[in-house]
Amino acid sequence: MFALRASPHPSPSGPPRVASTTRQSAHTARRTSEHAAIPASSFSVPCWRSCSLDPDGHCRKTGVRKTPTSLECAPACGISKDPLSVKLAIPFSEHGGPLFRQVYLRVRAAILSGALQSGEKLPSTRQMAEQLGISRTVVLLAYDQLLAEGFAVGRIGSGTYVSAPVRVSRSARSEGAVAVRLSRFGSAAAAAWARVNVPERRSRSLLYDFAYGRSDLETFPFEMWRRILLRCARKARISELDYGPAAGNVALREAICVHLRRSRAVICDPAQVVVVNGSQQALDLVARVLIERGDRVAIEDPSYQGTREAVRAAGADVLPIAVDRDGLNPAQLPPSARMAFVTPSHQFPTGAILPLARRLALLEWAKRRQAVIVEDDYDGEFRYEGQPVEPLYGLDDGAHVVYIGTFSRTVFSALRIGYLVAPQSLVAALTSAKWLSDRHTTTLEQETLAEFMSCGMYERYLRRVRRRNAQRRRVLLENIHAYLGDRVQVTGEGAGAHVVLWPSRRVSEEAVIAGAAARGVGVYGISPYFLKRRVRTGIMLGYSRMKETEIREGIRRLADAL
Repeated sequence: MFALRASPHPSPSGPPRVASTTRQSAHTARRTSEHAAIPASSFSVPCWRSCSLDPDGHCRKTGVRKTPTSLECAPACGISKDPLSVKLAIPFSEHGGPLFRQVYLRVRAAILSGALQSGEKLPSTRQMAEQLGISRTVVLLAYDQLLAEGFAVGRIGSGTYVSAPVRVSRSARSEGAVAVRLSRFGSAAAAAWARVNVPERRSRSLLYDFAYGRSDLETFPFEMWRRILLRCARKARISELDYGPAAGNVALREAICVHLRRSRAVICDPAQVVVVNGSQQALDLVARVLIERGDRVAIEDPSYQGTREAVRAAGADVLPIAVDRDGLNPAQLPPSARMAFVTPSHQFPTGAILPLARRLALLEWAKRRQAVIVEDDYDGEFRYEGQPVEPLYGLDDGAHVVYIGTFSRTVFSALRIGYLVAPQSLVAALTSAKWLSDRHTTTLEQETLAEFMSCGMYERYLRRVRRRNAQRRRVLLENIHAYLGDRVQVTGEGAGAHVVLWPSRRVSEEAVIAGAAARGVGVYGISPYFLKRRVRTGIMLGYSRMKETEIREGIRRLADAL
């Protein structure tokens, strides 16, 4: 039989967690403090626990001082650990799930690796619980799982033993591993993840983080959302908890049509709407349904990385089209392009707004070439200067534009609900692709959002966010002018919730970002969004989650970095 001990080493996933016993005496606590290099919670069964110790930590029998890091007691005590005692260390972690599962997984791993042999007796649940300093119930649950999965067998009147050989050593698995050939799509997807620049999680030391692409969580009516969610859950019938339609909840699609007609002048039928898990899934579905390997597809440069990688993964030959202050220029679209992906309302990331003349020219190009335009209406809800320009979908005759929108930017990011509006001829294929991908978007959240929109809360919330963002934008531009003046050029201020600063003098993005971070300010470079080599340094500043005082101080500190 072997003895278990908690690991004296921290878990990779978090600090080790082992329950302390009420029997620990004051002099034990003093001994622990004398070995501060090893946290008290890092061990639960130090070998000195079996000895009779004086208040100073010396064995009363031998006078030898015991330490929490000892693996064996002095031979003079006549107490020594079985060699198996070090076979199994359980690094309890606050982030490792329930304690019983951590015990189960560690014993299971020891059996699979061969550290515990077939027929070897496991300690009783009482012994293990005492040695680990945890509840016996926890150990019972872990043993039940081992017995249920066949890793252990119980013998009446004898105990619990490791079952028949199931050894699969890690080294054997590694040596026998065969490189699995990825599909073309799999290879493209793997390469996409390596190329995508995911902004690192900023340190809490950043006091003024101009993060972009975020919703205003302080403004969102979470209490109302919770009430609607609970009401939908309570009234849900059994039939509503079965699989839903792949195209999405009917009530939500109707609410989306009403919202688009009122706010974006987009006239569509609920049968043309497909509810998706955010705009990224919409981009992926459109790319996979409409792109053949080798098709030439035009995208803006710079552009959203999720767009270009979805297009690449579908096998397209990507054609980057340079963006100027007015967005994409249709005159630069090559005749061979079969599709074009655009963000006309607030070009990402430059913030350019595509003027009406260019929108009409783009639609004319699509009609002439029998091409498809994919319109990602990024930040189309937020316009601060002049009258909103009608989306391409509203200007089209209904045959050449697929319109994409999302609620992740206006409600909250964790709500993975978006939608696409497509010509009737494409709806069946896109709906089938959605079904093949994940059947449908989660039903309860769709119902909650549908009611949130139908009762008018969504529009009231949007009006409140627009007012707050407009005020933040005003403060941002005033302070950029006051502290930075003609040292930078600003674009993207007419819409959306971020702007781009273009320094007048030559300076590297990395230097600006590092200098700002050293002053507690988080800013972001634009270069990762270019396909071709960028010619200028650009710094992105989001403001949708910042207080006005934070914006003022953040810009003041950024001016020092520039």
